[in-house]
Amino acid sequence: MRLTQYFLPTLKENPAEAQIVSHRLMLRAGMIRQSSAGIYSWLPMGFKVLQKIEQIVREEQDAAGCQEVLMPTIQPAELWRESGRYDDYGAEMLRIKDRHGRDMLYGPTNEEQITEIFKASTKSYKQLPKLLYHIQWKFRDEVRPRFGVMRGREFLMKDAYSFDLDYEGAVRAYRKFFVAYLRTFARMGLKAIPMQADSGPIGGDMSHEFQILADTGESRVFCHKDFLKFDPLQSEIDFDADLKPIVDKWTGLYAAADEKHDPAKCPVPADQLLDARGIEVGHIFYFGTKYSAPLGANVDGPDGKSTTVHMGSYGIGVSRLAGAIIEASHDAAGIIWPESVAPFQVGLINLKVGDAKTDALSGDLYAKLKQKKIDVLYDDRDERAGAKFADMDLIGLPWQIVVGPRGAASGTVEVKNRKSGEKAEMPLEQALAKVAPKAV
Repeated sequence: MRLTQYFLPTLKENPAEAQIVSHRLMLRAGMIRQSSAGIYSWLPMGFKVLQKIEQIVREEQDAAGCQEVLMPTIQPAELWRESGRYDDYGAEMLRIKDRHGRDMLYGPTNEEQITEIFKASTKSYKQLPKLLYHIQWKFRDEVRPRFGVMRGREFLMKDAYSFDLDYEGAVRAYRKFFVAYLRTFARMGLKAIPMQADSGPIGGDMSHEFQILADTGESRVFCHKDFLKFDPLQSEIDFDADLKPIVDKWTGLYAAADEKHDPAKCPVPADQLLDARGIEVGHIFYFGTKYSAPLGANVDGPDGKSTTVHMGSYGIGVSRLAGAIIEASHDAAGIIWPESVAPFQVGLINLKVGDAKTDALSGDLYAKLKQKKIDVLYDDRDERAGAKFADMDLIGLPWQIVVGPRGAASGTVEVKNRKSGEKAEMPLEQALAKVAPKAV
């Protein structure tokens, strides 16, 4: 894509309303624009990042054996009355009426909807287990929406639901999502730590939140330093195998958010304890028959008796991740995108538009990058070099290739890695090989 044709309304100054790094940089990099409080339009560059995050989430859900559905944003109130949550949910739920006066709502979550779908079509234990998910926009009318996409009112979320005959089956499903989440966040270049979360009235230890480490994180977290050595992508996963050893490895070490951390009772020696900041990006939760019982989601068991299914829910904040990745990966100049979610792989900079040799080499390189299926943003603007460098650092593409008159005369270009800052001059073909996407 040529930058002269691309819709990229960058800002030179920090917007006054942006309080945190990701909000400032997403506005400055032309990724989003506010429509109203806590509600944003996603512009081309932001939308590309959102789609790449969504695709990684989708691939890992599919690998774990989940099946994708798409449920509506607007739900009937009677479903929520059946579960008992309609009046209890509070002012965060946007309640509306249709033209016939029927109570409706803009879904903040989908437990009731998916349970009704399951109930209507599943009658026997032979049809179990089932793992269903969707990626859909949700709305929660936050009292004080802030921090951009990190705490908005409208947000894109992946929520999945498991249906099993009994507790043992629910545990197997829970472990699948636990491992899938570790892989999902690792593929985005994030270090995610699973931490035991409150299970509410259900009790037990089947609830974990996933915190990614970020210097500017919203929460203070404490964990064993050995977590930093773990690599969820180190080996292939057979999701039909026993995943307990993997889950035990990740839950066997101490990890707690600030509200659950008691320094006096912490079992980790001070020199082995990591005291850091974190951002919650995912939550998995087993809730048994909390929704299946009131909504009548039953199946005939092996003995012919009607049995209420056991359920769990598993959420990932997809739009929130776009901000969280920036919080975890940026510097004073701008965003530093991990290659797997970057809107473009390469930023190609023509330092002297109008110079015949520079234009020719830039055009040749642009064509070859596209031919190799490398996603490239070509800065072909008639703009000063300093502004081009500043914009490229701001939007944070993994690689920059700089073409200037001196290099054009000798057939060389400068290649810069945005993350490390390393620069090197090299021939055209070597530059092409250097920036080729690495397999995830």
